[in-house]
Amino acid sequence: MADLIPHLVTLVFLVLLQAVLGFDNLLYISLESKRAPADQQSRVRKFGIGLAIGARIVLMFALVSLIQYVQNPFLTLDTSWLHLDMNLHSVIVLVGGGFIMYTAVKEIWHMIDLEEHEHAADSSPKSVGAIITMIVLMNLVFSFDSILSAMALVEHEEVPGSRHEVITTAGMTVMATAIVISGIMMIVLADTVSEFLKKNRMYEVLGLFVLLIVGVMLLTEGGHLAHMKWFGHEIVPMSKATFYFVIAVLVLVDVVQSRYQRKLKQERAAADGHA
Repeated sequence: MADLIPHLVTLVFLVLLQAVLGFDNLLYISLESKRAPADQQSRVRKFGIGLAIGARIVLMFALVSLIQYVQNPFLTLDTSWLHLDMNLHSVIVLVGGGFIMYTAVKEIWHMIDLEEHEHAADSSPKSVGAIITMIVLMNLVFSFDSILSAMALVEHEEVPGSRHEVITTAGMTVMATAIVISGIMMIVLADTVSEFLKKNRMYEVLGLFVLLIVGVMLLTEGGHLAHMKWFGHEIVPMSKATFYFVIAVLVLVDVVQSRYQRKLKQERAAADGHA
C-alpha cells in the first residue's frame, strides 16, 4: 500500500495539470462544435473527446518511444535576419498555434461583419466528420506539451548497462489513467461550457480572444523550441503566469464593461421615464 501512495499523488497532480491545461482545449471544442447541426452538437463533443482520449494515449506511447526523434532538428537555417533549428515538436506547436489564431480571427471577423455573419448563418453546417476530426487533431496539439510535462514527472528507471532512463510500467499506467480521467472530466463539462456560451453570447467574444492569446502562446513556444531568432532577437515563450494574467485582465475588462453598459441602460431608461 505504501508503494502506491507516490503513484496516487502523481496521478492527482497529473489530473490537475491536465485539467488546467485543458481549459483552452475545452473552449475550442465548445466553439468548434457549434458548426454541427444543433441536434448533434452534444454527440459531436462527446464522441470527439472520446476519440481524442484514445489518440492521446497513442501519442503518449509514441512520444515515449520516439522522443529523441521528436526533439532532434531536421532543418537548420541561419541568415542575417532569421535563425532556426526546426524539429518535429516545434512544427506541431507552430502549426497548431497558427491554426488557432486563424480560427479565432476568422470568427471575430464574422462577428463584426454583419453581412458575413448573415451569410455564415444561412450556410449549411459543417460536416460532423470534419468537426470531429478537427477536435481530435487540435486536442493532440493541446496535449503535446502536457504529455511531455507528465513524462518528466512520473517514475523512471535506469536501463541496465546504460546511463539512459526509461519510464516504468507504473509510470505509463499513471499517465494513461490521468489522460482517461481528464478526458472524462472534459466530456462531463463540455455540454455545460457550450450551454453557458450559448446563453451568454457576450462571453463567446471573450472566449475567442482567449483562443487568440492561446495561439500567440503556442507560436512563441514553437519559436522557442525551434531556437528561432528574428534579426538577432531570440523568441521567448510566453510564461504561464503571463498567460493567466492576460486572461484575468480580459475577464475583468469584460465584467466591468458589461456592468457599465447595464448602468448606462438604466440611466437612459430613467431619463426617458422622466421625459
